[in-house]
Amino acid sequence: MSVLPAGTEVPFTITYLEMPERPPYGPAQLPGDVRLDRAIDPPVWYFLSLYDAVGREYEWQDRFDQAEEDPAALQAFVRSPDVVIWTAIKNGWPAGFFMLDWRVPGECDLAYFGLVPQAVGTGLGPLLVQTAIATGWARDGVEKMTVNTCTLDHPAALRLYQKMGFVPVSREERMRVLAYDRDPARFP
Repeated sequence: MSVLPAGTEVPFTITYLEMPERPPYGPAQLPGDVRLDRAIDPPVWYFLSLYDAVGREYEWQDRFDQAEEDPAALQAFVRSPDVVIWTAIKNGWPAGFFMLDWRVPGECDLAYFGLVPQAVGTGLGPLLVQTAIATGWARDGVEKMTVNTCTLDHPAALRLYQKMGFVPVSREERMRVLAYDRDPARFP
């Protein structure tokens, strides 16, 4: 199968998942060369740089569209006291991040999670998502966690979320115009 050029409209499926009970595990022990930094009152550019570094290959574009169409709403999201970014720093550079959203009472949404291409396949992903889940449940009043992934994301994302205890609750079919060339052999 040949490369799909930018501008091609493609179908994709979003899977919405929930974790209705606190899991039996806590935060993972991260490797010694990785630290986790919580961003305090981050600027929007910081979020967008992580979002791009992690999501470019997976067609993460919605927040860039929002930055152009409604920058105040994006700033309110990123700077909300109930939305927090943690960055995994490996030997001084960002290897990945997760973003937790507690704005809905009783719920924590794993709004974003991912690794930069250089960190994919190193074993950091499961450790970081385990830590994200444990962190999400650590806030008082959380009764469930949610996350979503789609068929444009890394092919292992859905399996990883299910392995960690998330259960699919619904699916939604959508279309997207590719922002970048996409090799279906690499990301089916």
